[in-house]
Amino acid sequence: MDVPSVREATYGLLRELGLTTVFGNPGSTEETFLQGFPDDFRFILGLHEASVVAVADGYAQATRSPALVNVHTAAGLSNAMGTLLTAAQNHTPLIVTAGQQTREMLLLEPWLVNAQPEILARPWVKWSYQPVRPQDIPAAFMRAYAVASQPPAGPVFLSLPLDDWDAPSTVPTVVRGVTLRVAPDPARIAEFASAISSAANPVLVLGADVARGDGWNQAVTLADKLGVPVWAAPASERPPFPEDHPLYAGGLPFAQGLLSERLDGHDLIMVIGAPVFRYYPWVGGPYIPDGSRLLHITSDPGESGRAPVGDSLIADPVLALEALSSLVAARSTQATVVTQAHRMAPHPPAEHDVPDPDEDSELTARSLFRVLRAAAPTDTVLVEESPSNLADLHAEWPVTEPDAFWTFASGALGWNLPAAVGIALAERDSGRNRPVLAVIGDGSLQYSIQALYTAARYALPLVVVVPSNNEYAILKAFAVQEKSPGVPGLDIPGLSSVSLGEGYGVTGVRVNTARGVRDALAAAWDRDGPTLIEVPIDPMVPTLM
Repeated sequence: MDVPSVREATYGLLRELGLTTVFGNPGSTEETFLQGFPDDFRFILGLHEASVVAVADGYAQATRSPALVNVHTAAGLSNAMGTLLTAAQNHTPLIVTAGQQTREMLLLEPWLVNAQPEILARPWVKWSYQPVRPQDIPAAFMRAYAVASQPPAGPVFLSLPLDDWDAPSTVPTVVRGVTLRVAPDPARIAEFASAISSAANPVLVLGADVARGDGWNQAVTLADKLGVPVWAAPASERPPFPEDHPLYAGGLPFAQGLLSERLDGHDLIMVIGAPVFRYYPWVGGPYIPDGSRLLHITSDPGESGRAPVGDSLIADPVLALEALSSLVAARSTQATVVTQAHRMAPHPPAEHDVPDPDEDSELTARSLFRVLRAAAPTDTVLVEESPSNLADLHAEWPVTEPDAFWTFASGALGWNLPAAVGIALAERDSGRNRPVLAVIGDGSLQYSIQALYTAARYALPLVVVVPSNNEYAILKAFAVQEKSPGVPGLDIPGLSSVSLGEGYGVTGVRVNTARGVRDALAAAWDRDGPTLIEVPIDPMVPTLM
């Protein structure tokens, strides 16, 4: 009986795991793995490793399944670290692989070697490994799949020497099933249910892990039974609750003192599926209001361990929501909630206080987002990386359906554009075919603009809207907050997003009125392939406080 090669055994395992799409940017140390690429596999090419990881991240999140990434040895992995950071904080299951130089040369540390492969990817991977012998590669993939998938999900890394693939595979390749959800401890969840039932004025704070677990319905069930306000945890990368629900209170500010002020008056704070808490920048004050008690439910022991306050429970957030709903006492009255602005911005004006833009007048960020929401199909998926305009975007585009808004958990620019490419690919692969619209600032666009090539190459129907203000407005806002005048490099004149997009094969158009935006968007929806719409907006430094 013929013994398969390590390459053959690995591809066989990947087939059984459903990992037949490889997101990558090939290099010399990866070609021995990719040679004779099987016809039933698909290679999605990105032009830079940071974009490759983010495309895979968006795809994995949208499909709720792990994704396989291939980058180039130490250089490519180093390029990928920014978006690997975001994937880790997104809790995205990625198997990131990189080629390694020939084993015979490793002692010499030759050109393009990964001298410390198990260290370089840390701290943004759950597990990092270079197999001791070629025969261990298939089993290493199986372990990588298990570790990446199990809660809390996240990236893992394998370093694979280029001369290993033709070795005989003498170790049995075994496909294992692993659990993806951990039920709450019955006694502990009963204690939490009793505490919230007996509280005089409790509040729910929900995080992105509720959305990742497809838990909107469970969250609504618990909120309705309790009749209490529901806040989105600070800087939630995926909305955990429908933003048109009468109990939705808004997004909590991610500054310590301001967050505590916003929760003042609640004697019990129940945080589910989020860290306690994401903070930036430093604004002093107590973690929670005096007299409040905090209860924390998370699938991530790391989040539980570093929480500065509160009693914790390790459990799948959606299973915990279901358990709480069956245990808590229903309240006879419903809270009256006024939805607050996201971030630290002041409350946005009421809808009727913001006039509709004139058809042929130049636009503000707020008026642009109003036009976009009115002109986009109701099932449009929104991806956002325009930090200075986030409060305006949420004010004009409430997220009312699950899996319809995506942004980064880390705040590290450059993730959202390639992630939108991955989400658009997932929409097509899944057959959902919802339109995908990415709002990317003109400064943010430059961090991963090469992702437009991937969208064009695979003819993805992605619309990228670029609000152009020729500045890093969010950094100007932080300069005010930090009392740091005279910071250089915060203006970025001379960019032409349309020209850059066209250079990657994307249809580009520049418009500056409401009428122009509507016409450009209508044409984009009918077009095969991606469209970039650049829209100059009035430059305005947002107010953080």
